[in-house]
Amino acid sequence: MRRLFVGLTAVSVLAAATACGSSGSGGPDGAGSSGGTTTVEVGLIPIVDVAPLYLGRKKGFFEERGLELSFSSAQGGAAIVPGVVSGQFEFGFSNMTSLMIAQSNDVPVKAVANGIASTGVVGEDFEALTVRGDSPITSAKELEGKKVAINTLKNINETAVRASVGAAGGDPDKVDFVELAFDQMPAALDGGRIDAAMVVEPALATVKSQGGREIASPMVDVAPKLTVAMYFTSTRYARENPEVVKKFQEATAESLAYADAHPDEVRETVTTYTKIPADVLAKVTLPKWPAEPDRSSITALAKLGHADGLFERFPDLDALLP
Repeated sequence: MRRLFVGLTAVSVLAAATACGSSGSGGPDGAGSSGGTTTVEVGLIPIVDVAPLYLGRKKGFFEERGLELSFSSAQGGAAIVPGVVSGQFEFGFSNMTSLMIAQSNDVPVKAVANGIASTGVVGEDFEALTVRGDSPITSAKELEGKKVAINTLKNINETAVRASVGAAGGDPDKVDFVELAFDQMPAALDGGRIDAAMVVEPALATVKSQGGREIASPMVDVAPKLTVAMYFTSTRYARENPEVVKKFQEATAESLAYADAHPDEVRETVTTYTKIPADVLAKVTLPKWPAEPDRSSITALAKLGHADGLFERFPDLDALLP
């Protein structure tokens, strides 16, 4: 937990700086405007999940509303949250647990548009709890005393795995969680350095290609149709630039709907901003991109996170969600 709260303290410091006028948002026109066009910087993680924004920019959905998107890549939400709060980015992408942790610690963030959702189908989701093909483990209950890799400790994937272990009748407190980057999990699992891995695409496709198998779909165990991540801004930017936020929401919703209906174009788009080989992408299970977040699923995730001790106080979902 120490590292979690050190990170949040850093975010709080940035928030204080923003409140003192260090934001570079440039007033009510946002990051900058020219001839009726407003340029906004969006902090993204270069993964399949954010393909709709790349696709929406290509299709002109944002341009039609007077927005020009500029993308900046980050390794994860831990870097994107302070970037948005400080004014480095006007919008960002982060998983719901990271946003709820921030909100519950008075970091001024506001979710404005849906990001991704689970498919809701066990064994057919973009994420899975996996083991080697020759592993004797057949159930999440059997992970007690075993080494399980997750990408970030004390965050959404740990909560999800704990939910699967509990649902299977096991004790989540007896699982040995270790932190490992998604792209390192397939080799670690295949080499026997870990007993199980909570992977997302495209690492999931890689694990399967090595003969690995799924024993649970943790995101589905949290809640059907779980809203996993959303796009967000700072509360200050939302307050000072309501029209820009509205245009971003509308264009993002159109982009999500288009992506959901055109999976082949999504896969083609992903090759333009990642190094994922096309043959791997062909086997990847895509997430769902509904236009609206599922409030009940976020509440379920918040309750589990609170039980896991991730929040000093329960997050105010009315304040966080659009």
